[in-house]
Amino acid sequence: MAPKGRSVYWYRKRAAIVLTHAALIIAALLISSPVLFAIIKSTQTTAQVFSYPPKFVIGTAAPENYSIAWHNYNLGRLMLNTFIVAGAVMLGKTLLSLFAALALVYFDFRFKALIFVFILVTLMMPVPVRIVPLFDLMRKLHWGDTFWALTIPFLASATGTFLFRQHFMSFPTSLVDAARVDGVGPLRFLWQILIPMSMNTIGALAVIEFVYIWNQYLWPLIIISSNRSQMIQIGLKMLTGAGPQGMVNWGVAMAGTVITMLPPLIVFMLLQEQFMRGFALAEEK
Repeated sequence: MAPKGRSVYWYRKRAAIVLTHAALIIAALLISSPVLFAIIKSTQTTAQVFSYPPKFVIGTAAPENYSIAWHNYNLGRLMLNTFIVAGAVMLGKTLLSLFAALALVYFDFRFKALIFVFILVTLMMPVPVRIVPLFDLMRKLHWGDTFWALTIPFLASATGTFLFRQHFMSFPTSLVDAARVDGVGPLRFLWQILIPMSMNTIGALAVIEFVYIWNQYLWPLIIISSNRSQMIQIGLKMLTGAGPQGMVNWGVAMAGTVITMLPPLIVFMLLQEQFMRGFALAEEK
């Protein structure tokens, strides 16, 4: 028998809540374990990293590891390059996707449906298939080893066009009719009505594109030859090069990894609410 005032249902509900929170805590620890591992190892010396049994405690070499990673491998310059490219691509993709979705939803022209299907087909083309002709095009344009080659080819976004098109199609037609009656032009309609009503989708796309460009490795490796114009993921690869004794200094490598995680993490935290709502993960839509 349950104590007076508390039914069996109350205990079952409490047990379910406790089990749910325990499962969520375990899942969060498992998902975040690589990040926690990197943070711990970034504070350890080489001897502590390779010690057996492994030590999952804060080490004594954090200032030295972070200083070496920042100064000896020029991470500041590489992060600035990547931030500029990622910001330009994020802004350009968002604007082009908005214009493309505006045309596909609110304008009538021949082969509109076919063009939209073609845009979706481009999603099925993997990056390795496009790299050779894209590299040849960049060479003919003399854009090799420049930021142009890192930004211009990535400005068009089939994903962004699809997201905005679907979002715009959810708006009532009366909104468009009212704007036309008031004499609102297409660009004004986009700027004053569609964009304010699409901030969640814009924020979600911005996070995706920023993180995608920040994690670019293969294309910068191929198209950029000078260290001054290189991207951060190539810098992380240099961190894992063998040291003077033929051994990778994993403490320094993990310190560099932790440093380079901060910008995309900050962007995600700033746009977290828009990201969640943009993909209908929040309670309010």
